[in-house]
Amino acid sequence: MAYLYLKQGKNYSQSRPNYPEELFHFIASKTPHHDLVWDAGTGNGQAASSLAKIYKNVIATDTSQKQLELASRLPNVQYKCTSPTMSAEELERDVAKQATVDLVTVGQAIHWFDRPKFYQQVQLVLKKPQGIIAAWCYTTPQVNARVDAVFNKFYFVDSRPYWHPGRNLIYDKYKSIEFPFLPVDGAENTGPFEFMTEKLMSLDELLAYAKSGSAYETALEKGVDLMSENMIEEFRSAWAEDGNNQKVSKFPVYLRIGKVGK
Repeated sequence: MAYLYLKQGKNYSQSRPNYPEELFHFIASKTPHHDLVWDAGTGNGQAASSLAKIYKNVIATDTSQKQLELASRLPNVQYKCTSPTMSAEELERDVAKQATVDLVTVGQAIHWFDRPKFYQQVQLVLKKPQGIIAAWCYTTPQVNARVDAVFNKFYFVDSRPYWHPGRNLIYDKYKSIEFPFLPVDGAENTGPFEFMTEKLMSLDELLAYAKSGSAYETALEKGVDLMSENMIEEFRSAWAEDGNNQKVSKFPVYLRIGKVGK
């Protein structure tokens, strides 16, 4: 899926919400050791930057070099561009040796992965039996009833014919995604557990967010601009209704978390 984001890496970086600190504190509370994290599908390093505050070292990988170039540089984060078909030898060379990783994270990306193969890699690198994998997604922004109605039309009606099949897993809040791991200590299941993040946005930022998705780029490649003048006007009308130029957009976050076991 990396090619879909090549043309909009900066737009994606600037328009997407940050993940809530509560999410990372919850994950860290389930990780016995805080030495090494593999952040797979790191994109522009949003999760890696937060993980670096808690864990000693972070290996952050992505298949898009353009996205990685937009990431913030931190002394304890190594960014690496990896192949989507990474071999066992490449995994050990570019990520970590067997049974040395405390935590594997995937933010807003595991729905794109070849999950059976990725899960094999996770089983290899995580420490046994308490190594943790955490994967999460966020769904559409919640602004107010009028704006949400327009956004949902754009997202669920106009854009849906151009969705990648993985997008349905986000729509399902990761409930149905295959996740072959054990519940972490203190939990009865692997989730999804819900969190919330917020972002103060202008209309231009909301439009940039709407255009940063893979469906928008897919439609453009087929000669269809989903953000037509009529659609922009609908957004403008809805946005102007309360007289506030900036509004708080809330993004529900859904986490699956489990341990590798023996």
